[in-house]
Amino acid sequence: MLDWTDRHERYFLRLISKHALLYTEMITTGALIHGDRQRHLQYNTEEHPVAIQLGGSEPSELAQCAIMAEDAGYDEVNINVGCPSERVQKGSFGACLMAEPKLIAECVDAMQQQVNIPVSVKNRIGIDEKDSYEELCHFIDSVAQSGCKTFIIHARKAWLKGLSPKENREIPPLQYDTVYQIKKDFPELEIIINGGIHTLDQCQEHLEKVDGVMLGREVYHNPYMMAEVDQQLYNSTSPIKSRKEILQQFMDYVEKQLAQDVYLKHMSRHILGLFHGAAGAKAWRRHISENSYKAGAGIEVLQEAAKWVDCD
Repeated sequence: MLDWTDRHERYFLRLISKHALLYTEMITTGALIHGDRQRHLQYNTEEHPVAIQLGGSEPSELAQCAIMAEDAGYDEVNINVGCPSERVQKGSFGACLMAEPKLIAECVDAMQQQVNIPVSVKNRIGIDEKDSYEELCHFIDSVAQSGCKTFIIHARKAWLKGLSPKENREIPPLQYDTVYQIKKDFPELEIIINGGIHTLDQCQEHLEKVDGVMLGREVYHNPYMMAEVDQQLYNSTSPIKSRKEILQQFMDYVEKQLAQDVYLKHMSRHILGLFHGAAGAKAWRRHISENSYKAGAGIEVLQEAAKWVDCD
């Protein structure tokens, strides 16, 4: 079942397969080992089951961070082998690691030797000129032999040079059939498809071919699309909550966070898309954007913004 409690620090992805699993924004191993560990690992208990996504390529450091994640109560740890940004490449992690399946296998093995929670991998279908189906199969097979059972595959290749991260999410063509074929060739693995998925109907179509669907930016920019996910995918008989009901729950959360000196602007930016497609949505976003950053901004900013919206 999905919980609508929002978070003020991180973006989120939701995995739709046997259950809904919430993924954190990627955290580098260096940030966990040398930074504010408590802040990076913090989450709300309502978010379970929740996974942490790590960026790194040093087996011992990933293993150390996996232990931290398990100790913090995370249900899964995921290695990012899909981000193509130059900053990530300089840190020797992300999509560039698709060229080093043996190293990723070593990373997975090192982590699984230290923790009992599952270790999964999120990757692309290829990078640069290393984009043949045979090379993708070699990557999957090599990492799977280390014990990884779940692969979340963004159905686009990545160009490590010449395209920005945004362009890498849009320009390389989606190749869903490639991910479907991976599932056929590796039936024993859990294969999750990602990329360019915008509706629950599309999710249901993909679920006929693979084990799960990962949603990212669409959920962030249009969160209400998930209002019926429990009913459509998990046979829930619970009534569907309206946007205003969800907003009220969120405001209850905001009040608690304001009392802990969390600024409204850090929370409100994550619900700008709540009324996506509804009459008054633009005014809703404008009012929050213009007022949430002001000194002393409180719950009244959201209450006033809601008056601009004409929907339940």
